Amino acid sequence: MKELRIMAKVVAEMSMSLDGFIGNPHGEVDELFGWYGNGPVEVPTANEHLTFRVSEASAGHLRPAFSGAVGALLTGRRNFEASQGWGGAHPVGAPVFVVSHSIPPGWPRADSTTTFYDDALRALEAAKRVAGDRIVAVSTPTLTRQYLDAGELDEIVVSLVPVLLGAGISFFSGLSKTPVRLEDPLVVEGTGVTHLTYRVRR
Repeated sequence: MKELRIMAKVVAEMSMSLDGFIGNPHGEVDELFGWYGNGPVEVPTANEHLTFRVSEASAGHLRPAFSGAVGALLTGRRNFEASQGWGGAHPVGAPVFVVSHSIPPGWPRADSTTTFYDDALRALEAAKRVAGDRIVAVSTPTLTRQYLDAGELDEIVVSLVPVLLGAGISFFSGLSKTPVRLEDPLVVEGTGVTHLTYRVRR
């Protein structure tokens, strides 16, 4: 009997303004990340110095990601540098795969599971191997668009924040293969944010 191979699920998740931006023109996200600290419920992370305090609904949305559901995380150079490499360990506690045309000084590090790839699809394949049957999280709009165009994305999670930025870094502009059709969303109403999970139609 042929063995059934369980594949990782590839999920892009970002906070987004109502007009479709994941950061202002300078890449700043203060207007979009306020919900991570606007509630009474603590959600600890793999980083002992970082605990989110959110509404009960948002806590239910976040807990799986910080409790082992994510097996690998894909990001880009800009996000990696803006976060200073998360000190070598991302708060989800999973290995990080950075897509970049060059490797930052001082990396890779022996004390970190962060690796670098110059090709988005090779990085995704490596992340899938590490993740096994867990989630491969994508946390950059550029990679989200590339994986959508390549038919590699399974879900999109938008944490929709009730603010209009007017301009900034778009989550979805520049897709080359449209329309991209999605299933009806799973909706979680938090405080200052609505979490929308869409399955990508194949």
